[in-house]
Amino acid sequence: MAPASQAEVGKMKPIWQTPPPGSKMPPLETFRLTKELVQERVKDNVIVATFGNYAFMDFILTWVKHLTDLGVENLLVGAMDTKLLEALYWKGVPVFDMGSHMSTIDVGWGSPTFHKMGREKVILIDSILPFGFELLMCDTDMVWLKNPLPYLARYHEADVLTSTDQVTPTVTDDRLDNWKEVGAAYNIGIFHWRPTDSAKKLAKEWKEMLLADDKIWDQNGFNDLVHKQLGPPVDDESGLAYAYDGTLKLGLLPASIFCSGHTYFVQAMYQQLRLEPYAVHTTFQYAGTEGKRHRLREAMVFYDPPEYYDSPGGFLTFRPSIPKSLLLDGEHNLETHFTLVNYQIKQIRTALAIASVLNRTLVMPPLWCRLDRLWFAHPGVLIGSMTRQPFICPLDHVFEVHTMLKALPVEEFGPGISIREYSFFNNPLMPVQVKDSWLDVQLCQEGSENCQSNITNTAGVLRFPKRSNEEMLKTAFSPFKDVKVIQFSSMQDAFLGFTDKAREEKFRNRVKRYVGIWCCVEKHDPGHIYYDMYWDEKPDWKPLPPQTREDDHPHW
Repeated sequence: MAPASQAEVGKMKPIWQTPPPGSKMPPLETFRLTKELVQERVKDNVIVATFGNYAFMDFILTWVKHLTDLGVENLLVGAMDTKLLEALYWKGVPVFDMGSHMSTIDVGWGSPTFHKMGREKVILIDSILPFGFELLMCDTDMVWLKNPLPYLARYHEADVLTSTDQVTPTVTDDRLDNWKEVGAAYNIGIFHWRPTDSAKKLAKEWKEMLLADDKIWDQNGFNDLVHKQLGPPVDDESGLAYAYDGTLKLGLLPASIFCSGHTYFVQAMYQQLRLEPYAVHTTFQYAGTEGKRHRLREAMVFYDPPEYYDSPGGFLTFRPSIPKSLLLDGEHNLETHFTLVNYQIKQIRTALAIASVLNRTLVMPPLWCRLDRLWFAHPGVLIGSMTRQPFICPLDHVFEVHTMLKALPVEEFGPGISIREYSFFNNPLMPVQVKDSWLDVQLCQEGSENCQSNITNTAGVLRFPKRSNEEMLKTAFSPFKDVKVIQFSSMQDAFLGFTDKAREEKFRNRVKRYVGIWCCVEKHDPGHIYYDMYWDEKPDWKPLPPQTREDDHPHW
């Protein structure tokens, strides 16, 4: 079939147009990957594709919505299980069957199922390229922020354009990264393939390599093949280089605007270089799928359903007060980093307790760090990177986001405490009726003038005594149970503790598990340091890595 003409493109079925009411699910074979099925979605000979299973449904819908909002409709989603296929079909999302019938549960990084997903990707590329279409292949844990197709079309000579894990800039504008200076792995979460002979040859060899050895990680296999030969440059201008077998023309998408989880969430490299980012991929993070979702929420680029923004019981938030000296004075080192983070941990611990007592969802504050977190030893920030100090660090740098969101047994850990990301109230999806239902709480010294827990002044401010206990909180705030948002002016000395000691014990049991590690000091094994939710109860607490193997465990 010839590439689709513009007239044919005009007939492309709009995305999000749901099947008519009362219609039946078409038979599964209708969704088989064929040239004709892909042809229906192609525009300018390009198809944009991702794939996943039902566990990633919300990521996939977010991915699709970003593209359709950008006017990109030449897309297809591969469904690895029938549950996802049917769900997407009824939502009007173009879908095809990957026939792998994987489990619908989340796939952990590095697990056998994760490796199977890696095989699916290369099989898919190897299947689509012979159809004669260009393929922009994406992981589901990335989102598009700007239409990438005009950018990719600039490099029409390229056989493959790939993203990378590069954390230091090699260019300061929107040109391709300098292949001679990129030392990091090429990341196959975002890459563009053209149906040329050398690209097809690479896809075929990569597929055969992975099917012959199920222990090879797909990305490592791709890197090994492409690096068989690297250079010379294709020309003086484009930034492309010959790679693989010496005929493949390869380009490296700039990490400043085709962002990794580091260049976007930690360095904000695109902001510093005054560039517009095209994409963000949630790599370089520490809390599994929940951590990825939370980072995208912090960046306000994840699409949640309306009920996420209007939680039963309402929300609790507070104004974090951090002394300037903790943020800016002295060197940026382990001591100053932990002093700063511990100061915030203590306030968040108090806020979690109050949220638990009032049965409200806690909106986390922005978290400031002086040092970066990685999974290997480093001097504090990566040399040559654009990480500013201090910086607002993702929640998963300090907190175990996956544990915070997990349903822990109530009899051992007390009631669950829901959380939201720090940017929650700035999100355009936040309903007006939630933002307008707001009570400010000002902490005051008990006994001082107007420090009563039962009167709101004309400005809608409640003055509330510091060092209150569980009963005082419940009594003071029960008249405000219909108020959507309660904001405390501070969490310093806001809560004296639980009156019910069994409840206190369960709460401590829960929140001790909420903090993770900082990683990693140089010249010490192990090099990580455990955060401690109750650091202030240990007068001699110091930020030190475990001194022996026996010491190497969290503080619970």
